Amino acid sequence: FVNIGLLILVIIFHAGSVTSALRLWVNGKYVGYSEDSKLPAVFDLSAYVKPGEDALIAMQVDRWSTGTYLESQDFWRLSGIARDIYLYARSPKRIENFKITQSLEEDNTTGILGISLSKKGSFVTELSLSDAEGKVVYSSNVPTGQSYVETKLPNVHAWTAETPYLYTLKLKTADETIIEQVGFRRIEIKNSQLLVNGKPILIKGVNRHEIDPDGGYLVSRERMEQDVRIMKELNINAVRTCHYPDDSYFYELCDKYGLYVVSEANVESHGMGQAKASLSHRPEWKHAHVERNERQVAWLGNHPSIIIWSLGNESGPGENFGHAYSAVKALDKTRPVQYENAGLNYTDIYCRMYRQPHELLKYIEEGHKKPFILCEYAHAMGNSMGGFDEYWALFRKHPILQGGFIWDFVDQGLRAYDKQGRMYYSYAGDYNKYDYKADNNFCNNGIVSPDRRYNPHAYEVAYQHQNIWSRLEVDLFIRNEYFFRDLSAYQLEWTLRLNGKAVQQGVKELPPIAPQSEGRLSLKEVFDHLPETKKHDVLTLDLAYKLKAEDGLLPAGYTVAHQQFVFDETLKSLPTKAVDAYAPQDLKVDERDNRYLIVEGERLRLDIDRLTGLISRYSVDGHELLEDGRQISPNFWRAATDNDMGAWLQQKYQLWRNPEYKVERVSIKSKSRDKVVLETIWTMPKLNAKLNIEYVIYSDGGITYSQTFVPVDGEKKDMPNLFRYGIRLGMPKAYNTVEYFGYGPEENYPDRATSQQLGLYRAKVADLYYPYVRPQETGARTGLRYYKVVTEGGRGLEVRAEDTFQASALEYSLESLDGFPRKSQQHGWTVDKCGYTDVLIDAYHMGLGCYNSWGALPQKKFQLPYGKYTMTLHLQPIR
Repeated sequence: FVNIGLLILVIIFHAGSVTSALRLWVNGKYVGYSEDSKLPAVFDLSAYVKPGEDALIAMQVDRWSTGTYLESQDFWRLSGIARDIYLYARSPKRIENFKITQSLEEDNTTGILGISLSKKGSFVTELSLSDAEGKVVYSSNVPTGQSYVETKLPNVHAWTAETPYLYTLKLKTADETIIEQVGFRRIEIKNSQLLVNGKPILIKGVNRHEIDPDGGYLVSRERMEQDVRIMKELNINAVRTCHYPDDSYFYELCDKYGLYVVSEANVESHGMGQAKASLSHRPEWKHAHVERNERQVAWLGNHPSIIIWSLGNESGPGENFGHAYSAVKALDKTRPVQYENAGLNYTDIYCRMYRQPHELLKYIEEGHKKPFILCEYAHAMGNSMGGFDEYWALFRKHPILQGGFIWDFVDQGLRAYDKQGRMYYSYAGDYNKYDYKADNNFCNNGIVSPDRRYNPHAYEVAYQHQNIWSRLEVDLFIRNEYFFRDLSAYQLEWTLRLNGKAVQQGVKELPPIAPQSEGRLSLKEVFDHLPETKKHDVLTLDLAYKLKAEDGLLPAGYTVAHQQFVFDETLKSLPTKAVDAYAPQDLKVDERDNRYLIVEGERLRLDIDRLTGLISRYSVDGHELLEDGRQISPNFWRAATDNDMGAWLQQKYQLWRNPEYKVERVSIKSKSRDKVVLETIWTMPKLNAKLNIEYVIYSDGGITYSQTFVPVDGEKKDMPNLFRYGIRLGMPKAYNTVEYFGYGPEENYPDRATSQQLGLYRAKVADLYYPYVRPQETGARTGLRYYKVVTEGGRGLEVRAEDTFQASALEYSLESLDGFPRKSQQHGWTVDKCGYTDVLIDAYHMGLGCYNSWGALPQKKFQLPYGKYTMTLHLQPIR
């Protein structure tokens, strides 16, 4: 019940978002019906209420409606009220609506302000415009009979995502004051490029669904602010409101803090087909397509952050979108309009999705003239985003390729708890038999987790999107990739490291390098005092560009860009094994046991299982380095990633999972008091190959392990690729810490490591597992010079190799993370620990890929085709 105590005022009902439709009654009288669950439903209740009397307002929410056919997006099928519902009162004489034109002349300093008023009644409107400091820069009275005013303002501050300067517009009548923000900017397409204020910007964008792990469609203002802050942290400058208009507060944040917005109409009917069966071809659906687009423009058109209108998503190429395009253009001639399914028709931007790099190049070769901005790309599902740098190399090279919008921002998981009270993020199939299971975790494609924790691939996004780049040629040449701001707001912090440890560091002020320009900075103090190095030392120069003062949502000291220079990449190989001079020279081989070949010394006990040819016990100084029942074994498999699953690689590559083998020979090649050489030969019939393993065992407990995979009849084209080529060993759980020299600190893979820096890192094994919404391969570190797995006291095992390698150590077994043969309904936080430390060492590891999650493979250079592989590792106990 609401008591209406306001006299002679217009009473307005506003429902921000109701899915999928609502019906409204007041005091039992039917008021109206509304569809489009992502735009406000607004009703004038004045005829249904009386001053001083109670009013019963009732609303029916329909879960399904005719509007549902146009709201078939890939997201949770929730229903109900998702945005604010409120009543407000207005004067009978009022501004019903107003449209702001906020543009710039070509000098980018003369602002064009146009205001179109739709009035109820006759009255004078006072208009004023104030700058960010509150100074009035323009004022005027709009007479009773006038509905439009336009003026030009000199020396305005332009709005961009980099410099989001806002003016405050006040529209005042005798009874009301309306306040709106204004940002002067000019959006146009010229010479096959999208221009903002005359500059061909790069779109470093992301798609964002409105979703919260606890609220579902209900996203709080605090969560919206958090999302915008994260985008700014990750150097994201643009957002596509997939696939519907967002809460108006989100647009206010984009206006205030600076994000370019592609605002998309709530039109997606891909459930009805995208070809000839599409609703876009059906005349009876024309009105709905057009109206949803017109309402979006009318409701949101005053936001300066919106630079492009999108007609919808995945709804076919039919003429209904041609009508919608014309309708939007009639309402707003200041912004481009795009639609992905239109191809090159009724769209100002060619905005296809999930095109691979070679397809981008083909577009250029074909001579097309429209700018190409991917509306969706780099499908970030699970452990993904491998090869993201390949896209950005093309965007920076070819002017017609202006970036794109990553799919997508946040994993769409809902918080839930299992019977043991363990929290997890639910996905399709978790609730009941009616919960459509076919998509499984397909809506979990975010660069951040449901609770907005960075997924490991978020760091790659921040790095590839950064706007400050360097090249080193004695002096440092700094490239400013911003389009509208110089570098005076930043300073450079540099650190010189020898083998990962800082030996010099300093801070340098940056010259005010102009946008899209390069400047020079002397590093004489660095190079005049380089430390002495010896063979196998690694010298790095780490650069961090940081804010000198708070900038919007980013605090002072925040690192907006970083880069590393490794002075000598040839230093990655490591010394050959040198036997400890103080080690006892007392190795013996016991061949009497029928099951095991035993190598013993004062410090060492090592058992080779004759049935497998593998090391099944590794004891040094009485400390077991292998968990009971675990062996040092060849490994070619990984827990399938979501991209692997989408390409069915877990089935296509399954010969490598637990490959059938026959032990052909376990033999002693040579033996002495300080060194024993053993050999194991496997025949692998289904893989048409042999695997040779050589163990060189030293009296101090060290092992040089060599493993060679050799096809018997040469390379066969019908054999599957490998996921990895390496070894696996299970160590007791007391070995709970890793220390490594390689790329870090975050998880990285061969095709997703550009954001990581070569250095010395230490971490708990428990912290190396990343709980992707669906468990999968995780925890790797690449470019390793060495990798140690140790106890709290420092005892353990060090791994080195002839070349750089990859490794991981987890509290979870590979099998527990694997969904073989099909996706199982697992969750990242509910996997059981295996009771030991599962260590995987790889000489080669297949990339992750990012083109899509339904069949695409990583770049060829990151695939492992069937063929000959070899590796040599050295395992050295640490006492």
